[in-house]
Amino acid sequence: MKEEKKLKDTLYSALDLAIIRDGHDARDAFDRSLDLARQLEKLGYERFWLAEHHNMANVGSSATAVLIGHIAGGTQSIRVGSGGIMLPNHAPLMVAEQFGTLASLYPNRIDLGLGRAPGTDQTTARALRRDRMETVEEFPNDLEELQGYFSDENIDGAVRAIPGEGLDVPIYILGSSMSSAVLAAKKGLPYAFASHFAPAQFLSAIRYYKDNFQPSEYLKKPYIVACVNIIAAEEEEEAQKLATSFYQMALGIVRRKSYPLKRPVGSMDGMWSEAEAAAIQQMLACSFIGTPSKIKDELNQFQQVAQVDEIMICSHIYDHADRIKSYELAQSCFS
Repeated sequence: MKEEKKLKDTLYSALDLAIIRDGHDARDAFDRSLDLARQLEKLGYERFWLAEHHNMANVGSSATAVLIGHIAGGTQSIRVGSGGIMLPNHAPLMVAEQFGTLASLYPNRIDLGLGRAPGTDQTTARALRRDRMETVEEFPNDLEELQGYFSDENIDGAVRAIPGEGLDVPIYILGSSMSSAVLAAKKGLPYAFASHFAPAQFLSAIRYYKDNFQPSEYLKKPYIVACVNIIAAEEEEEAQKLATSFYQMALGIVRRKSYPLKRPVGSMDGMWSEAEAAAIQQMLACSFIGTPSKIKDELNQFQQVAQVDEIMICSHIYDHADRIKSYELAQSCFS
């Protein structure tokens, strides 16, 4: 009989996008990201990941590897990585060199989460890739090429990643669908699911991954990271108000527009239609908003069903102090 995973025994970590606030610039976002990482390090968070997105007015983490270096250089022990690098946008050799450099500078602290989507619209994807014809279908081949560059066996290869070769840079497969679960299980790699914005296939994907996992030199048993949204405050009313910044950002996604993160408002009434509100609530099904006691109860229920190894927290809150407080309150739920 498999041992049931309890919330108190679950690792907790953070996903950041260096969100740009309305009325502020990218430097403000980077300063806040670094300060947040330092605070989370003190609170015992396992890792701090940054996501690659492009052509979005509210996301500052487009040059993901550069920002990972900034965060790792300003912290001492917390693991820092990508959630993720969108591999079809990059030559595997360059990813190996970049993360080999990071792993050389910050030994045993760098993670490489890989996604197969472009992290942007198709027009921007074409601008990123120029004449390269890479598609998501090439992702498994790109992954194998990347793993080859990190391996000791590539010492006699015609093309070598220096630095990178022979370094231990843990690779995670990111995804929001069954296809990513299939690949992660087949390759015997840890699997991180984007349940914070695409929860529809979450349970079916992680069940497939667990049932079909093939042990590898990298991992002997399945390892699942579930990303969720958490907005916590001492009072329920305060948490619900803080969440309106998050809802406004989600509304931009539904409308296919990108705006800097806006200040919270008293109510979303009149700002979204009934259909938009319903779509956003469905998209944010794995979101936990409220007081610590309420969130802890809901996270316990989530973990009873999902049985994941790690919960990665994403928290889009306008005010920096409120955001740090939210992560602090979220951490208390795991004790």
